[in-house]
Parts: sequence; structure tokens; C-alpha cells
Amino acid sequence: MPTVPTADEILDRSFRRAAKKMAEKNNKERANTDFVKAVGAAVHDRLVYIIRGFPEFDKLPPFYYELADILFGMDRLKQSLGAVGWAAKHTKMVGNQLALQSRKAEDSQVVRKRAVARLASMVHQIDKDLIFLNEVRNVLRKLPHIEDTFTIVIAGYPNVGKSSFIRRISSAEPEVASYPFTTKGIIVGHRIMGREKIQFVDTPGILDRPAEERNQIERQALSAMMNVANVILFIIDPSEHCGYPMEVQLRLLDEVKGMVQVPVIVVANKSDLTIADGYLTMSTKSGDGVDEVLADILTHKPEHVERERAVDIRSPIVHAPEPEAEIDLMTGQPKRKRIRRPRKPRTVQDNT
Repeated sequence: MPTVPTADEILDRSFRRAAKKMAEKNNKERANTDFVKAVGAAVHDRLVYIIRGFPEFDKLPPFYYELADILFGMDRLKQSLGAVGWAAKHTKMVGNQLALQSRKAEDSQVVRKRAVARLASMVHQIDKDLIFLNEVRNVLRKLPHIEDTFTIVIAGYPNVGKSSFIRRISSAEPEVASYPFTTKGIIVGHRIMGREKIQFVDTPGILDRPAEERNQIERQALSAMMNVANVILFIIDPSEHCGYPMEVQLRLLDEVKGMVQVPVIVVANKSDLTIADGYLTMSTKSGDGVDEVLADILTHKPEHVERERAVDIRSPIVHAPEPEAEIDLMTGQPKRKRIRRPRKPRTVQDNT
């Protein structure tokens, strides 16, 4: 996604481009007319380039659509893109109209100055939209790439050990600290197993509270669970060193189970501090039980089905059987195939 320039940057570039064309003209009146038309076209082209740099949000996968909506608000995004589209349409239209006036005017320089002021005013009207779209661009281009493969979303309260787990079993390198810390966005890691790739998504911590009170970070986690998960690994901390009692952690677990239609595996972390009966246990600090948890996750993975090869290059070539020759009833011999030769085109002789 290209950088979105400010209004002043667009105008400066457009004026320089038009001035270069103007310098090539010997006729002063003609030069002013071409300048006005060139400025309108240059501004239009730049604004259209900005719009095309953004994806068509309605065609995005649900996860990315929801993520953009959570971070910026889809209504505001479409409104800003619509404002840029409005400016693109009208700057070219106004440029053409004023160029026509300049051609008919007694003093084309007056029309040129009016055109510069009017086009500059229109572009400055959308300056806030341009600044906003550049902020959107800076965030969207850094969003993690979610692949279409077997995906495990790791969920739970903050500081229960989600990032520590994903760091042990995947390629992701989330920030992990001994003090209370929570992931501030979606982190994606992969693990290669044979010829297949497994995807792990580390989500920010979620709190047990009404949906309308949840912040952007929590809503990102819920979107990942509902849109990309094949399995959810819900980690609890029975030692309560995360700062949250077990009863609220289990209440959140029940809410998550009611929201999704994929398997939910519950694992009690920090077994080096406390052992919880009735759950899979592990310690992401020592590594005990991590392999067993991974093995349990993989029991939910669908079997890989090899695609049949259209043609095996090692197999012998099978030729289609030749059609049987037609027998001449008089001689008993196979009839010879009659070869038709292409007819030559007739030539018309000129007798005159």
C-alpha cells in the first residue's frame, strides 16, 4: 500500500508537473490553458492512485474486514475514501471547465490563477481524510498474514502464559516477560510438521465483561477465534498468579465455548506452581507437558489428502487403439485411404 500524501504534497507535485509542461509551450495563452488542464488531471490521477492502493473492504475475508472495522470503523473508512473519490472526480471536471474558459478568455492568466485557487481549495477540504487514510495504511500494512491452513487460536485471560506457549512450539517470537504483560495485537507463528504447516495465532488477553465494555484489543482476539480458528486452546492459570481468580477464568471459558463451533481444548498452565485436577497440565516455564498438549491438539487435525496426479510422468505411455481398416469386399484386402489434396484456386484468364 503506497504512502498517502497530504494535500500540500499532492498540490506541490501536481503544480510542478503542470509547470514543466507549461515551460515547453511558446504561446503564452496556450501555455496557461494547458497548465490549468494539466493541474486538474495531475490531481485527479494522484487521488485515484490513492484509492486504488486500498483493498476493496467488502471483498476481504471476514477476519480482515472485522479487524479493519475494530481498529478504524468501516463507516469512517468508506467515508474518507468516498471524500477522496469526490475530490478526484471534481478536480478533473473543474480543470477541464476552467481550461475551456481560459481558451476563450481575453486574459488567460487570470483564469489560471482562479483555477489554482479553486483546485487547491478542493484538495485542502479532504486533507483530514488523507491524513486519516495514511494512518490506516501504516497499520493495515503491518497486519499479520493469516494463511489458509490448520489454525490453532490461543485464548485466555492476560498473563496466563499464551505467549510463552506459542514461543515454545512455533516460529513466532512474541514479547514474554516475568512481570505482568499482555499481548497488544494478533501474533502469528508456524510449525512445520513433515510436509505440512500448522498455524498458531496468539491473541490478546480477554476479560470477563460485557461485550460493549471490551476494548479494541479484546475484540481482535474474539474476531480471530470466530473467523480463523480450527481449534481453540484455552489456557487457564490455577495458581492465579496472572492476577485473576479461577472462577472468572472459567466464566470466560464458558462464554468462549458458547461463541464458537470448533473444538476447545482447556489446559492448566504453571504446573510448576500448582497442579489442577481434571485438566491437561503444562508449564511453559519449564517445558513440562508442552509436547503432550501439542499432541492433543494434533488429534483434531484433519488427515492430509494427497491430490491425485493428472499424469504420472514415470508411467508408460498408453496409445489409443487405431481404428480398424475397412475391408474391400471384392478383393478381401484393406481399403486404401483416399488422400484428398487441397484444390488449387481457379484463375480467371483475361482475354482482352
